[in-house]
Amino acid sequence: MEEKILKGKISFVNYEKSFATIDYLSNTKEKSVNFKTSAPDSGKKAHHFRLGDVVNFQLKLSARGDKMTACNIKFLYNPAIDLLIQKAAIENRFSGYLKKVEEQYFVKEWDSYIFFPLEISPWEKPPVSTAENEAISFKLLNLDKPNAITAELFSHNYIPEFKMAVQHFRNQVDTDAIVAKVSPYAVYLRLFNNTIQAKLPLEKGEVSELKEGDVLQVKIKHLTNTRIVVEKVMAN
Repeated sequence: MEEKILKGKISFVNYEKSFATIDYLSNTKEKSVNFKTSAPDSGKKAHHFRLGDVVNFQLKLSARGDKMTACNIKFLYNPAIDLLIQKAAIENRFSGYLKKVEEQYFVKEWDSYIFFPLEISPWEKPPVSTAENEAISFKLLNLDKPNAITAELFSHNYIPEFKMAVQHFRNQVDTDAIVAKVSPYAVYLRLFNNTIQAKLPLEKGEVSELKEGDVLQVKIKHLTNTRIVVEKVMAN
């Protein structure tokens, strides 16, 4: 492996085959080198590489020994993402296209061609295959973490039970919950026809008298499209 650290920009990403291309200068000569995006980066969680990422890297011989490949790739910044973050501070609404890579959905931003992983609620029906490559509107999440930016659609197709949960939360109506499991740390519950999961955390050393199959009344204290927090309703 060459010890020299080089700097370049990602010019191509193939998410299906998990490889990307880095363009860089070597002694004023333009060169390109590929690397596997699925390879772990120094033992840390692999970075989601995108078109336009500026990176540091080193070179080594490929496994077959017939060409050079990039390794120890370190993400530095992405000018296009920085621009999108600035735009989102004014209006966080963008246009793009849905893409599906294996079982993961992405949104491809219209102007930059950058792919962002799509956040889908556990209680949301995933986009249908006919929606792929169709123009959609979305917003960006995790703007304070450029390495971890994801997308969320403006239009959602939630299951009926989640809509019921929203109504119960807004009106602060009690609902039945079935105990699914009891651990030393929490009581795990299922609500609304077993479609929504929640839990009641236990204090250290606390032992719950509840057992699997018990039914109790709970009230939803906090609800988003990714998280639900409930509390037990005490009997009068």
